[in-house]
Amino acid sequence: MTPAGHIDGLGGILEEIADVFGRAESDLVERLVDEIAGARKVLVHGAGRTGLIMRGLAMRLYHLGLQGHVVGDMTAPPIGPADLLLVNASTGDLPSGLAHLQAARRDGARTVVITAAASGAALEAADRVLRLPAQTMLDDSSGSPRSALPMGSQYELCLFLLSELAIVQLSKRLGISYLDMRKRHANIL
Repeated sequence: MTPAGHIDGLGGILEEIADVFGRAESDLVERLVDEIAGARKVLVHGAGRTGLIMRGLAMRLYHLGLQGHVVGDMTAPPIGPADLLLVNASTGDLPSGLAHLQAARRDGARTVVITAAASGAALEAADRVLRLPAQTMLDDSSGSPRSALPMGSQYELCLFLLSELAIVQLSKRLGISYLDMRKRHANIL
């Protein structure tokens, strides 16, 4: 394995990611896992690159044998009581996410927002807020950006890792091996 110092910039980026998780609440992953494990169905939403990460989370939930769906997909089921809507709103305000949060709460679902923001409309509409204190596009152009990465990439990498850490904990909690997960992987590609 190549040491991080041999790839230009990698060591600093790995330190940034470790710093973000060091500043996050120590039970961040566990709280996300509790929300997912307690839901009958999990519908996810995000926009742009974070939307792709949320889609990846839905896929991994499916691999675990859970009902993970993406809001807006043709096969997404209705949401209701005992279900969870998980929205990424990194900057605190995502108009589509806010609309989905309001609809999900109206129909009795639990709502969770993952964000880097301290406040915002999406956060106020959620039952629970999980903060991932990473640099987003809103705070990358100030006089002293915190990341060597462009725009919201630091947040995006951390969101991906948060999702994967949740999957690892869920697989242990549910007693589902990675081999079992592999059996649910698509075979028509």
